[in-house]
Amino acid sequence: MILVRSLAFNVAFYASLIVQMIFWTPFYFLAPRHLAWFVPKFWSRSSMWLYRVMTGTKSEITGLENLPEGSFILAPKHQSFWDTIAFFPFLDDPLYILKRELTWIPFFGWYIMKMRMIPVDRGSRSKALKSVIKLTRAELDRNPRQLIIYPEGTRRAPGDDPNYKWGIVELYSELDLPVVPVAHVAGLYWPRRKFLRFPGTIKARFLPPILPGLEKEEFMRRLVAETEAAVDALLVDAATSADAPPLPETARRRLGKLGVDVGDTVSV
Repeated sequence: MILVRSLAFNVAFYASLIVQMIFWTPFYFLAPRHLAWFVPKFWSRSSMWLYRVMTGTKSEITGLENLPEGSFILAPKHQSFWDTIAFFPFLDDPLYILKRELTWIPFFGWYIMKMRMIPVDRGSRSKALKSVIKLTRAELDRNPRQLIIYPEGTRRAPGDDPNYKWGIVELYSELDLPVVPVAHVAGLYWPRRKFLRFPGTIKARFLPPILPGLEKEEFMRRLVAETEAAVDALLVDAATSADAPPLPETARRRLGKLGVDVGDTVSV
């Protein structure tokens, strides 16, 4: 049953993306940018609805009271495609830093550039970071926006050892903005590089913001400690729930270190 439902969802998910992108094109490109945001936010909400109905997976996002007014940096864990689309409906004017090559894709790239995202050439990391900081500061000077940056860069399996990159530290220091960490274990239900989608409830939480002004090392220490503590709590909650999803080996190892016995839980 999970195989059939996963197949149906994947087909419906990508079909919905293509159909909506074509259907909304006249409104999206003719409307002012603040009104055009309706389209990607509607797509996100409709995708989460498809996900819940077709796979039996709910999304429960809490901590909205921790989102500051105006500009700030949102720093989610990156485990799944889920965390690339689930959060921006909760933000007024989200801003992504993304690979320049994505802007070359017909339709998709045009949609990206309409929202004035920050394209980056990742050939030289030091030059890319300086360019990102300059472009982001200029964009934030124009409008209060919420920069979404994944501190670990690439998707990592649930329970895997954290691997936070220094780039977010430089952004925090240079932009002088609060950073809101986001904890979740969506990779248990919508795994990276896998076809299957597992039922259950994805719980995510916006954590209290880390205010600007900290020394770089102290900021990094707090970001990692606070995010990983919340992620551990969500991992334990998911693994010990009545509808626990299959656990990857990385999650099993982490739970073992936390003293949680999951010996009878299905693994993947």
